[in-house]
Amino acid sequence: MRIIFAGSPSFAVPSLRRLLAGGHRIVCVVTQPARPAGRGLVLTDPPVKQVALEAALEVHQPEKFNSPQFLGVLAAKEPDLIVTAAYGRIFKRRALDLPKLGCVNLHASLLPRYRGVAPINWAIINGERETGVTAFFMEEGVDTGDIIMSRATAIGGDETAGELTDRLSVLGAEVIAETCDAIARGTAARARQDSTQASYAPKLAKDDGRVTWEAGAVSIHDRIRGVSPWPGAFCEFRGQRLKLLASRLGEPGGALTGPPDGGRAPGRVIAIDSNMGILVSCKSESVWLKTVQAQGKKPTNGADFARGYRIKVDDAFG
Repeated sequence: MRIIFAGSPSFAVPSLRRLLAGGHRIVCVVTQPARPAGRGLVLTDPPVKQVALEAALEVHQPEKFNSPQFLGVLAAKEPDLIVTAAYGRIFKRRALDLPKLGCVNLHASLLPRYRGVAPINWAIINGERETGVTAFFMEEGVDTGDIIMSRATAIGGDETAGELTDRLSVLGAEVIAETCDAIARGTAARARQDSTQASYAPKLAKDDGRVTWEAGAVSIHDRIRGVSPWPGAFCEFRGQRLKLLASRLGEPGGALTGPPDGGRAPGRVIAIDSNMGILVSCKSESVWLKTVQAQGKKPTNGADFARGYRIKVDDAFG
């Protein structure tokens, strides 16, 4: 098939590489324009562009994907299929009707659960223990089209959103390759989504990283994992914002925890351990702060942070 591939972040890279290794022809790649990135706000191209250029593919970076002018450029490629993976643009009807065999999107959830732009993050934040990837035929609704293929995977108890994204990108590449082969053979399935089972995964805001110690330990641990690496979890400590980069659940009744909540109010230090970091009480149970970062400082082990700031048992996190 003649395929147009549309994708932008590193999540899309394995899918592009897998299609390049297959028997289909990538007639061009569409990705986001270069954007300012890093502390220096240097204009930086999406990772997909670098892979495309290495493969000597034609690359387009339109500001307005659905403009008649750009869609005319794509139509001239006479595509059989458009494949998207985290491209970041909504296709209007004219774009959807361009390829002969339709438009296929790779989504990082088990649809219809977690439609939207941040499915990996919200699955972890909400305490899901399983997620996956879904390939589906695109339509004008957001992630509402007929499902072609999906594949599930367990979420690790300490796995962060960044780590899960990397795993799902590889799993997704396998699904995209199999999906394209099935479409080429004319054997691709089409299963309507049950919208009564749908849930939504909106774009994350910086304040979604705020940790409230009045929540349970499991909920706090899931939030810290779910917003890593962006926007990042944080709490207040001695009047300043403290980033919470890595955590682990405390063991109820363990040698360092005593009672499940340490007998202390939420946010109080229960123990400090050179390997585990700082153990903090929650509404129920407790959580270890393994890696933290103070304002203007580098990330550090929780125990080193405690020594540097002379933190003691019963000190409070805000």
